[in-house]
Parts: sequence; structure tokens; C-alpha cells
Amino acid sequence: MEATTMNQLTVLRYTSRLDMGKAVASDVAAKMKELLEQKSSIAVVFASAPSQNEFLDALHEDESIPWERIVCFHLDEYVGLPADAPQSFSLFLKEKLFNSRKPKQFNVINGLNDPKDECTRYSELLASHSIDIACIGIGENGHIAFNDPHVADFNDPLRVKSVMLDETSRVQQVNDGCFDALDNVPVEAITLTIPTILSASSIFCTVPGERKSKAVQETLYGPVDIRYPATALRKAASCRIYLDEESASLL
Repeated sequence: MEATTMNQLTVLRYTSRLDMGKAVASDVAAKMKELLEQKSSIAVVFASAPSQNEFLDALHEDESIPWERIVCFHLDEYVGLPADAPQSFSLFLKEKLFNSRKPKQFNVINGLNDPKDECTRYSELLASHSIDIACIGIGENGHIAFNDPHVADFNDPLRVKSVMLDETSRVQQVNDGCFDALDNVPVEAITLTIPTILSASSIFCTVPGERKSKAVQETLYGPVDIRYPATALRKAASCRIYLDEESASLL
């Protein structure tokens, strides 16, 4: 493991994706326990993507986490996709974690609800909790959650919003094996906004794979600009970015 500080970010590089995932899980679990020594419960936001597999698997294996004191949210969800669809982000997290690790609450974004009403409902849920930890990734086009470049707003007045997805994001879902073809990928989603994500006291960002290498390079060295929304992480109070050899290949 190699750790460096870049633009106020802590960047950690690992030789393998598995080692990276285990390290993220260890650090997130430690932060959860640290915060729970100070508070009766905490709020944690999770990303849903294949990039999170090793991290979530390792977190699931940790039997020492007091999930009954943790309120959970997720970053985004497709509009129009039933909760039991294989590509549902809430289903992904249930299968990875919450079917067997029972949190105090898991607040699910309902992709079948009217998007405007659902954004209001989920915003109100988030408003009742300060986000302690955000576990996120970075997309191939530099998005965080579904804040693609054409809809990203570093000063977004909303906590949650509905967005039309960038084609690059939709192609990524095919490349990740989530959908068989581009035409099957939904075109609209509900997402936490960038200010909502940055409101987290601690951000843990897991970014494996060669296809993320350009986005990682821009996130760390490019101008802070919505052309690469993840550059906003350089404004975070506390952010650790975890890379494997492939995603760090352009650094």
C-alpha cells in the first residue's frame, strides 16, 4: 500500500483490487465505531456498483459492526425500475449487506414513485440526519452518484434531484455487466446532489479498474470543474480515495 496526500485528498494505492476493498472496509468500520463512541446512531450513505463489490464483501464479513445503530441511505436509483429488478441499486445493497446485516434503517429510493415526489420525500429523510459517512465511487466520466457532467452543480440548492443520464454513464452500466444492451438502460435516475455528498463528515471513495484511470487522473490533477464532477471531492472536509494498480496507472 502507498499513501499520499494530493490536493487535500488522501490517496491510497494497492497492488490488488481485493486488498483495496479490504482496506476500505477496515477503515470504514473503524470510523463507524469511532463515531458510535460519540453518538447513539450514525447515518451512512452507500454506492451501488460493481466497483464496490470487494469493499462491501469485506464489510459484510466484519461481525463487529453494530448495524442496529446505523441508519443507511443509498446514493442513487433508476427511475421506472422496480425494487426487485436485478439492476436495482437498493436490491444490490440488500443482497450485498442488508439481507443479513440489519441496520437501524435502510431508507430506499423508490424508482417507481413520481420522481418529483420521491426527491421531496428522500430529501426530507436526509434532512433529518447529518451524513456521517459517504461510501462512494467515481464513474468513467467523472461522475459521483449520478451527477454526470451535464447535470452536475457544485452549488446545487437541492439535496436530491432527478436527472437524465449521460450516455457514457449508461454505456458504463453495459460494460459493468448490469445490462445486456444500451437500449435496456434507463435514461433517468434520482440522485443525491454533490453538496449533499460533500456534507458527509468523512468520504471513502473506492475506484478500481483501468476504465476509471482517466477520471482518477482528472479528479486529482485537473481543474476543479463540472466537466469532471469528482473534482469536487477536493473541497471535501475529509476524503480518502482508494485505488488499485489499474485505476492508478495514469498517476
